[in-house]
Amino acid sequence: MSTAMNAGPTVATWPGLAPRLLRTEAGVETLAEYRGAGGYTALSDPQELLDEIGRAGVLGRGGAAFPTAVKLATVRRAALRGVDTVLVANGEEGEPASVKDRWLLRHRPHLVLDGLRLAAQIIGARHAHVYVSDSLAAQTIRSALDDATTDALDGITVGVRTVEAGYVAGEETAAVRAINGGPAKPTDKPPRPFEEGVGGLPTIVSNVETLANLPFVHRYGALSYRQAGTDGSPGTFLATLTGGGRGAGLYEVPFGTPAAELFELHGVPAQQIRGALMGGYFAGMLDRRILDGTLDHAALRELGSGLGCGAVSVLTEECPVAVGAAVLDYYSRENAAQCGSCFNGTAAMAAAAAALRDGVADADDLARLRRWSVVLRGRGACATLDAATNIAASLLAMFPDDVARHLDGRCPDCAEAPFTAQRPFEVESL
Repeated sequence: MSTAMNAGPTVATWPGLAPRLLRTEAGVETLAEYRGAGGYTALSDPQELLDEIGRAGVLGRGGAAFPTAVKLATVRRAALRGVDTVLVANGEEGEPASVKDRWLLRHRPHLVLDGLRLAAQIIGARHAHVYVSDSLAAQTIRSALDDATTDALDGITVGVRTVEAGYVAGEETAAVRAINGGPAKPTDKPPRPFEEGVGGLPTIVSNVETLANLPFVHRYGALSYRQAGTDGSPGTFLATLTGGGRGAGLYEVPFGTPAAELFELHGVPAQQIRGALMGGYFAGMLDRRILDGTLDHAALRELGSGLGCGAVSVLTEECPVAVGAAVLDYYSRENAAQCGSCFNGTAAMAAAAAALRDGVADADDLARLRRWSVVLRGRGACATLDAATNIAASLLAMFPDDVARHLDGRCPDCAEAPFTAQRPFEVESL
């Protein structure tokens, strides 16, 4: 069985909620349309906006959910000391099961550029980069930059840097390295980009969805921003939903929404759900307890998982063991091949999981996989190895009965045609 989403995704706003990030109109939002809706409003006081972003509680949408105001403030302090700074809008969407960043760049380029403009002014940057691997996204952003007047961007110059797509290419040090002329692969830390980034200058690398939230805060304020979401996870986020025998869906969802409601909106009956692959691939796997969970950072941490980039793949017919093996094989192929612990560790975990899927693993193989899922965590230069250990650990913890069946070689789902997708639940087109 192989699962890839070839048709363009369903794009829908949440019932009863005025959209902040999505638009239901077809095509690319023009400069006139965006300005007519209040876009590119002049910024009179960058510090005041920074404070408002802090009060709004805007969290990063790239996966780590780090407070955006704290990140911006760190580099703003360098600018106030007279140091030149740089902003990078990161749209290199490395998670195959996620489509939100490509959609924003292709359909709402001015919303992204407006957020970039605001963030750049907060940190005192006069130059910024949009970093992408999707050629149509790059073309759309370049066209939007051609249309935008100098006053719209407040004099900030913006370059577009394109790279080959890859799981590690979206990591923040990989983005900096690529813009500096090197390969799109992570570097050791420290220094981190906020210390020494593009051109050796303090640099903010911010996900494009994160930046796309800033114009709302600028226009309406923190209280309005917090009218959706939870105290700990305010606002809305873009959820990419795949699996369940349906095409992909892109939904703007208030944080704190019950996962079961999102699945219902997507048309996947609860009784068919075996579990879910969370945060793209990074946050690991959950069993049916996802049906009792809510889509916010605190609630998912309590379940032993995470929201990550907002991508959720529903498991229905797919065997969780086979899905886990496919994802680990993906990590074995996609690692940067720079760290021995990651290069060898992902390969070893992938081989053990494949043996388990194929019914030829023994108790020693399982014990090794369990040990590797613990001792390899934190050993790589980037988060790829951590992501692989998340998959291995969550598979063993969440699906012990499926693991036991495979250990005995008696999984009915994998007897004839096991799930073997090279890029599980990939969203291939828009």
